[in-house]
Amino acid sequence: MPHRPTVSIAEFSVSDREAGPYGITAGPDAAVWFTMVHHGRIGRVTPGGDTTSYQLEPASSGPSIITAGPDDALWFTEFRSHRIGRITTDGHVASFPLPTPNAGPFGITTGPDDALWFTEANTDRIGRITPDGHVTEFPLPLSGAFPSAIATGPDDRLWFTMNQANAIGAIGRAGNVTIHPLPTPDSAPVGITAGADGAMWFVEIGAGQIGRIMPDGKIDEFALPDRASRPHAIAAHADGTCWFTEWGANRIGRITPNGRIDEHDLPSPSSEPHGITQGPDGAMWIALEIGTIARLTAL
Repeated sequence: MPHRPTVSIAEFSVSDREAGPYGITAGPDAAVWFTMVHHGRIGRVTPGGDTTSYQLEPASSGPSIITAGPDDALWFTEFRSHRIGRITTDGHVASFPLPTPNAGPFGITTGPDDALWFTEANTDRIGRITPDGHVTEFPLPLSGAFPSAIATGPDDRLWFTMNQANAIGAIGRAGNVTIHPLPTPDSAPVGITAGADGAMWFVEIGAGQIGRIMPDGKIDEFALPDRASRPHAIAAHADGTCWFTEWGANRIGRITPNGRIDEHDLPSPSSEPHGITQGPDGAMWIALEIGTIARLTAL
């Protein structure tokens, strides 16, 4: 039976408390990159804690989720300025406005076709942007769904959460969409990731549960010990487990493929953990809204 890991957690101050570190991803340069949603900045932190950041224009653009692209750059959504951003590892920034007004791009991931796929939370669309900036948009068959996080699945479809529709969606490269309603009412799914078991794992912020959906649509749900913990983001680890943030409980959780859950308190009180990713060093890195980045290592 898997044992509960002993963990070491270090925290690196990367901004003031008002900047709001939010999304986070492993970069192609052996560093971790993150968004500062309230200050309109993109940050970079090394495993040793050295930090650099780059200002976006306007500062109110609302950079949210960030991912490593197919072109050795980092791509991110600008929720408030309705653009997709790109930053190179040496800090050169470009932005691509979206065709649909008030789109509200939020989640973003690299697809199996070497393009970036993203959600448009305000307009119920899934978008696709090529590295040279060509945008295609696909409407969803639901209204008011608030598509949120998105990740590439083992079946080469893009899987996404629909926070207000209480459902998980999957879209093929041609734009064909399948929707899977969730068993638990008002579960409000947010983060999603591809697990090592061939399933997609997601968090239900409204129900305090972790969900798993197979490519054929079979869904399992695993209740957290604290149903009010507000799980927010989830990321797969190379060892086959998934780690997730508990935004409302100041904890980081881990779930095994068979549904065993372990939880670990963060050192700083009320740190509001948001994004989580496995870094180039194998540790789990977490964006904390209090202006710090945490590095969690299982011992």
